[in-house]
Amino acid sequence: MPKDKYLKLGELFLKEGLITENQLEKAIDAQKKEGSRLGEVLIKLGMIKEDQMVSVLGKQLNIPYFSLGTGMLKPAMDQSLEQLIPQDFAFKNAALPLSRTLKSLTVAMADPLDLILIDSLRRLTSCEINTVIATRQDILKAIESFYGKSQMLKEAVDASYESGSAVLVIEDLGEELSLDKLIARAEEAPVIKLVDLFIRQAIDERVSDIHIEPFKDKISLRYRIDGKLYEIPPPAKHLHLPIISRIKILAKLDIAEKRLPQDGAIAVRIEGRSIDIRVSIIPTIYGEKAVLRLLDRGESVLDLGRMGFDSKQLEQIRHAINAPYGLVFVTGPTGSGKTTTLYAVLNEIKSPAKNIITVEDPVEYRLEGVNQVQVKPDIGLTFAAALRSFLRQDPDIMLVGEVRDLETAQICTRSALTGHLVLSTLHTNDAPSAATRLIDIGIEPFILAPSLLLVIAQRLIRRLCPDCKEAYEPTKDQLSRINLKTDLIYRAKGCSKCSNLGYKGRVCIAEVMVANTEIKRLISQNASFQEIRDVSRSCGMQTLYESAIKKTEEGMVSLEDAIAITLGAD
Repeated sequence: MPKDKYLKLGELFLKEGLITENQLEKAIDAQKKEGSRLGEVLIKLGMIKEDQMVSVLGKQLNIPYFSLGTGMLKPAMDQSLEQLIPQDFAFKNAALPLSRTLKSLTVAMADPLDLILIDSLRRLTSCEINTVIATRQDILKAIESFYGKSQMLKEAVDASYESGSAVLVIEDLGEELSLDKLIARAEEAPVIKLVDLFIRQAIDERVSDIHIEPFKDKISLRYRIDGKLYEIPPPAKHLHLPIISRIKILAKLDIAEKRLPQDGAIAVRIEGRSIDIRVSIIPTIYGEKAVLRLLDRGESVLDLGRMGFDSKQLEQIRHAINAPYGLVFVTGPTGSGKTTTLYAVLNEIKSPAKNIITVEDPVEYRLEGVNQVQVKPDIGLTFAAALRSFLRQDPDIMLVGEVRDLETAQICTRSALTGHLVLSTLHTNDAPSAATRLIDIGIEPFILAPSLLLVIAQRLIRRLCPDCKEAYEPTKDQLSRINLKTDLIYRAKGCSKCSNLGYKGRVCIAEVMVANTEIKRLISQNASFQEIRDVSRSCGMQTLYESAIKKTEEGMVSLEDAIAITLGAD
């Protein structure tokens, strides 16, 4: 326990150099006359500021001091804290809920010695209360910001229900509505404002996906930020159908079709920023679910050097993509950044001297100087059909969104053998598996071996916020399981610059397998995945796990995320 705990408050102010002994004596005299607390007297006499008093009080009580400027007074947005402690109670008592872990609730208070308030909070929330200290002014500002944001969706609806003197009446939309009614309802002011609010808020919060999901008695609204889904306060259940209809209108989809999945796109321009939104709608048992994927063209970093590859990997990748012909694959699960990596490659090697053609489903990025084709299977424009036409377009470089079938794989490998550089993606867990997957699809080993140049397997992992990440020493248990080459690693904390999440953006971890002479020999002999992996490791290939641990040692990612995202990858 800190020695400061046993010092009187006045002695602590002296120790911190905030007041002199003469000022302390004057304050004590004034305190005796007024009967107030010493800290309040010092503030009233102008000897110290409120934040200084609270900081020193926190040291005396061994309670963490949070200030608004550091971003620590920002409650978690995905824990329904506003339902635990209502807004009026929070304002009245200057008590701000910050986070909840099981039955433990952390609350910022101006007076952490107020045992009556702590007991009231315990009964109100059915949680054990952990207190942190902050100034009353900072707490009230944070309450205003937090509860204002939590109520934003509700207010957007409520404020728009009146149009002139006529009040809009929302019917029970469980019944089937005519097409005219659907369109009319989707064009009403509350719905337009709500959908606009979803998109604007998502852009501000660096959201990659918006999920609007219907359930029996409610709608679920979730945002994906840096790969993790966060639940936010949803609109009322009866607004589900108008919201979906509004999204369909914007994406130019069939508003009357509710039985089949539909895909569309919306182009948005907000404050000079161009945002592409991919819309996917599927029917569920409680209605249609919509997922909106946001792609900010201005925020997209198509720079191979900034993706997260280390220097050796970058050298290997650049050597392969500057070859005159051959196959380069990027592998990984959905959402691992494969397409972004391929476009960073194209962005690096494109030039007026090269004819570059892509075939994708859908086209996610738009690159100047690159001919991009969107597949349309319903009219026969498949990957294979597009690729057959490409070969008559005198291409130097071809990008294929994904190798899904034997015909596409055959055209890719043959094109690579006949003088074209072919870039594509596969769904495999690691780099060595790509060769065996292509052979399983039906590609002959003697054709694949000479055409393959390089395979990149990658994942995206949350990057720690550089402004607030905190260092700590790994535990003995962690060190016994993981060979770390550093004494200090970092973990998430949270500040205003990262929306109190502790993370800001994502970084790529990767393993890069170069198809050298030995690897080509193994592929041509139809060797097993393990044999190819062992030889790749002996040739210096860094695994996904090793890449993640290296990023941990560099302070870019947390150890927990590094282990979780590469579980079973080593």
